[in-house]
This record gives sequence, C-alpha cells and structure tokens, in this order.
Amino acid sequence: MDNRKLICVDLDHAHPTLPEGWEYHHCASLREAATLLRSAHFPLGLLCLGARSDAAVLGRFLRQHWHTRWVALAVPGVRDTPLAALIAEHCSDYCTSGTSGPDPATLALVLGHAWGMASLAAAPPAAVRSTDPMVGTSDAMTLLRSQVRRMAQVAAPVLIWGESGTGKELAAHAIHGLSARARGPFVPINCGAIPAALIQSELFGHARGAFTGAARDKAGLIESAAGGTLFLDEIADLPRELQANLLRFLQEKTIYRIGSTRSMAIDVRIIAASHVDLQQAVQAGQFREDLYYRLNVLPLTVPPLRARRADIVALAEHVFDSHAADKAARLKGFSQAARQAMREYDWPGNVRELINRVRRAMVLAEGRLVYPDDLGLGGDAPLADTAAQLHDRRSLAERSAILASLARSGGNVTHAARELAVSRMTLYRQMAKHGIGS
Repeated sequence: MDNRKLICVDLDHAHPTLPEGWEYHHCASLREAATLLRSAHFPLGLLCLGARSDAAVLGRFLRQHWHTRWVALAVPGVRDTPLAALIAEHCSDYCTSGTSGPDPATLALVLGHAWGMASLAAAPPAAVRSTDPMVGTSDAMTLLRSQVRRMAQVAAPVLIWGESGTGKELAAHAIHGLSARARGPFVPINCGAIPAALIQSELFGHARGAFTGAARDKAGLIESAAGGTLFLDEIADLPRELQANLLRFLQEKTIYRIGSTRSMAIDVRIIAASHVDLQQAVQAGQFREDLYYRLNVLPLTVPPLRARRADIVALAEHVFDSHAADKAARLKGFSQAARQAMREYDWPGNVRELINRVRRAMVLAEGRLVYPDDLGLGGDAPLADTAAQLHDRRSLAERSAILASLARSGGNVTHAARELAVSRMTLYRQMAKHGIGS
C-alpha cells in the first residue's frame, strides 16, 4: 500500500483543497463513486458531506462499500443532524470544514492516520479473494478442481461421495457449469426429502387420469432436466423399487410417465451424490449393485473440511463477504484469535457448520472483529451461567437468521432453506422451535 490512492466523494460540491502527496479520484455523486468502486479498490475514501446529505441513501452506500475505510469531511454543526450517527457507525474519523474549507494541517493528519490504519488491516477481500464458489487453494481443493474440469468434458454419469456438509452439490454445479450443457437446466433432487408415495410421480411425471387427482399431464423432474443435468442428492435414500426404474432410464435414456404407454427419449446427464458408502450399502442389500456400477462411472470425492485446513479462513471470509448485508456496520472481519481457533477446530459438520457459525457470529459479535467466543469456539469448559448465556445468544442468532432469510425469500421455506444450507424439514423444525409460523 505504498501508493496513497484515495477516492474523494464530493457530495457538498465544496471542492476542498486537499493535501499534497495523494492520488485523488474525484466523484460528484454516490452513483459515480459506486461505479468506480466496482472497477477498482480504494483503501481509503473521503466523504465531503453537506447539511442536506441524505442519511438513508448514504447509509446504504456505506454498507455496500464497507471494505473502504472512510473519513468524513462535514460542515460545522453535524452533531445535531442525522449524519452524526452515520459518521460514528461507518467512518473511522472525521473533521469539519468551515466557510474557507478544512484546515489543511488537520485534514492531512486525519487522512494520514486513517491511511496508516488501512495499511495495518488485512488485504481487502475484493482484491485477494477468488470469485470461484469452490473456495480454497489447498492441495485437496486443487485436485478436486482438476477432476471437476476433466469430468465436465464428458457426458458420463458422476457419483460424488463426501461427508454431510462438504459441498457435494457445489461440485455438481461446477461440473454442470463447465460442461457443454451449461446453458441447459440444472435440476437438483434430494432423494430423501420426497415422500416415498410421491417420488415416482415427481421423477417420471404422470399422464392425465393415471390416478385420482391427476387432472392433466405433468412432466417429471427428469423430463424438466432435458438438455441439462439432473443432480440426485442422497441417492442412497432412493427406494429400491425406484432404483430399478432409474436403472432402466440410464440404460435406455427413455422414460414412461405414470399411466402412459408411450416412451419418451430424454437427453440428460446424471450426477448422483451420497454421504453413505454405496459399496457397503450394496453389500448390505440396501442398494442395487447394477445401479451402483451404472452411476459410478466417474467417481469424485469431496474432501472434509479438516482435510483442507489451509482453506478454512478463506472460506470463512467468503461467507462473511457473501452475507455482508446482514452484519453490523462496525463489524470488519475476523480477529487473529478467531482465525487460529477456526484452523484448530475439527469441523465435524464441515462447510455447512462453518457457514452457520460464521453467520451466527456476524449477528452476535459486539465489537469491530469476530472473536472465538462469537463463533462458539471460545473454550471447552465454560461456567454454567456462561453456557446458558451462550445458548440464549445462539438461539437468538438462529431465530434472527431464519427470520431474515424468510423475509428475503418472501416467506418461501424452500428458498430460505437453500439459503441457510439446511433441508426443508430441518428448517421447519427450527421454525417450530423458535415459534416462527410458516
């Protein structure tokens, strides 16, 4: 950070005289500043505020561009305006400007101090963090990316294995996105979430009159994935009788809707996933051996989080950035103690657990940084009253996260569950636990 680069947002149109020794980029509006900030990172920004500056609009802008450290240059009397709270919450420092402009020495001192603090901070996420959803640079992730790229070039079935919460659907998405079918649909199905009585109709569809209530033809999920990829999550939960039907489809590439005698050719790629060892399920008579070999043409293993510790902090920062709109403005990132605690923890719930802990910490943290206690990684033997307080705080954080997701999804439980990385049934249980009506 040797090049002292600064974005100056002059909302007061005061054209202040600024100290020498800086590379200034002037903007006359928040919209112009937002456009510039999308294309380049500025460690430091100067906001020139007038008495009539819109606090609500300015607040939204500052929440969106929190990676930049802001200094406010305000008119005298700002403490008696709504801007005062906004400056205190979002800006690291401020100084006032009189009729002849700010005092040059004071402004130089304030900007120099703010620049020094920005220099001590970690490199900005926007500059160093990848936009690749498969976050990580560990050997395990490098191997996984290489396998995903190779598997994307062919159309054979893929069988993904990994512990619960490792990101198997993310790997399936990556294969689809890099394949020739990327413009086609990606249709995920959780084989354990569809009631056994409905799964055949959901997968293969039905003809009008096939059963009571079948008033019209209905396409199944396999049919809806034509030209794209069908992702069968938790394939081990597929009932035995449906396993035979799926095997027939893999062999013949045709389906019959329930109640229909006409076969339909469907062009779709199958990617299946399971946290269960299917070889053991075959030996136990719980999964068809012939279907296993049909699915296991291209095997892919997604490593658990404990096997890729070098990626843990990068993953946590990716989650932090992805949900930055939900955090308090004062919260800037993770403390060194939190980073160390995350590296040392074994993460039995894998990436899903990390997402949940980070999102809770973003609600619970009371300072400028997230600490181990905010993540629930503060110690092995807390006092009874501390444990009760932590339980209450976690419960409050869970309830707040659920309510926020439901609000963003317009009350759609399926969309909210997907955002929270839990199943619909788990979300329903959590909603009942916290007294949230569906």
